[in-house]
Amino acid sequence: MARILPLSVAERDFDLALREWRSVVGPANVVDSSPGLDGYRDAYSPLEDNAPQASAAVLPNSVEQVQEVMRIASRYGVPVWPISTGRNLAYGGAAPRMSGTVMLDLKRMNRILEVNDKYCYALVEPGVTYFDLYRHIQEKKLPLWLSVPAPGWGSVLGNALERGLGYTPYGDHFGMQCGMEVVLANGDLMRTGMGAMDKSESWQLFKYGFGPYIDGLFTQSNFGVVTKMGMWLMPAPQDFLSCSIYFENEEDLEQIVEVMRPLKIALAIPNAATIYSAVVKAASLSVRADFYKGEGAMPPDALRKMISELGIGFWNLSFALYGPTQIVEGQWAMLQQAFGQIKGARFQAKRLGDDLTYRDLLQAGVPNMGEFNTLNWVPNSVHMDFSPISALDGAEAVKQYKMISARANQYGFDYFGAFIAGWREMHHIFALGFNKDSQDEKARARKLFAELIDTAAAEGYGEYRTHLAFMDRVAGTYGFNDHAALRFSETIKNAIDPKGIIAPGKQGIWPQRFASERGKLG
Repeated sequence: MARILPLSVAERDFDLALREWRSVVGPANVVDSSPGLDGYRDAYSPLEDNAPQASAAVLPNSVEQVQEVMRIASRYGVPVWPISTGRNLAYGGAAPRMSGTVMLDLKRMNRILEVNDKYCYALVEPGVTYFDLYRHIQEKKLPLWLSVPAPGWGSVLGNALERGLGYTPYGDHFGMQCGMEVVLANGDLMRTGMGAMDKSESWQLFKYGFGPYIDGLFTQSNFGVVTKMGMWLMPAPQDFLSCSIYFENEEDLEQIVEVMRPLKIALAIPNAATIYSAVVKAASLSVRADFYKGEGAMPPDALRKMISELGIGFWNLSFALYGPTQIVEGQWAMLQQAFGQIKGARFQAKRLGDDLTYRDLLQAGVPNMGEFNTLNWVPNSVHMDFSPISALDGAEAVKQYKMISARANQYGFDYFGAFIAGWREMHHIFALGFNKDSQDEKARARKLFAELIDTAAAEGYGEYRTHLAFMDRVAGTYGFNDHAALRFSETIKNAIDPKGIIAPGKQGIWPQRFASERGKLG
């Protein structure tokens, strides 16, 4: 196999950079050949021979090493792609956007620097996973709960930087971060918020500091390498109730959302209430072949049979309540009355100590890998997530559901979707599953994904994150005033990273040096 080199970097300069990196992080922590590089491919890639591949990987274990790695990268003009643990599956995993980019793998930086149970926060490095932080809290018997995504094996810091979601009242993970430490492209080190002050005692307590609030510039971007992050944690509640409501009919979706909206905005439902489709719910209990062995999307009769035999709903609402028992029980009684106006609604509630599903555990802040079981819905399946934002509005939810499900079925895929309610919006997550070894399914999946992006944009819907193969396409849909937001981001990029070495192409942000690569994927 021919050697892969960084774009616009002479082989001699690349070899010099590798040699200098080895002197900084140790020879074992610089990888530039197989099988070591095989782990830096996208295991869920919908692409074929043009899937981006890394030229090398560098694994520092301290902020000082990160600074020196960046100075060397800047000196030789070598592009690097930072990853925390590389487990951002369905969005690109541990792969770069541009072939030849060197992976800056931060998983060895896995120290939990502080967990404070007085003020309820943690300070962590990029390699700290949700499992790591959960074990630490349990071992220290601290009265704190995490908010975790599904699955829970990824980086606490990395998920917040991608603006990922969890399932407790602290589920807006970037919203719960407080204070960052960042290495810039030239190796300079900065801290945000109150951390910009020497000897600050409130770095993890007050987000904004003095002057412009810049933390958001380092989320879903390529402006710096975040090496520390503060995260607010939830005080352990006195009581916990995981609540499920099952709705019989496809047409119930509009009313479900209409009932839910005022309750969610008023925080009567305090966490990320999630409406799971029948197929998503069934995939945690069974496999598709139990109900349908044919080609294409499941027909309505097979779907109805599945719903009946599994005892689930066409729509399945999940949320949780937290606090003193009397208040929790009062809230649950009120919510049953509210949703009880929808004909056929069935109610279920569980406490800690009951037989909890993995989704119940997510709402209790317990990281687990249960979500991966749903991949068994069809054999040899991987997926990409199409993730448009919807207003917290019944008619809008129905419109998006029909738009996505009709096209998925047309291309031969099941509608594998869920609506996750945020503060005033919903993240509509459609997991587009396909057989990773079928070139036909990959091709159909790519075509469907591109069509969904364009169709959604035409209706005013934008994705909040996407697979790296489609970053340029999604960035192109944010077109107000000749893409003013993207032009602003690229102005910043070229000013603070003039050689364009940090994650070129991330979220469609291209430095001038590599601008010709725009649009070559997806």
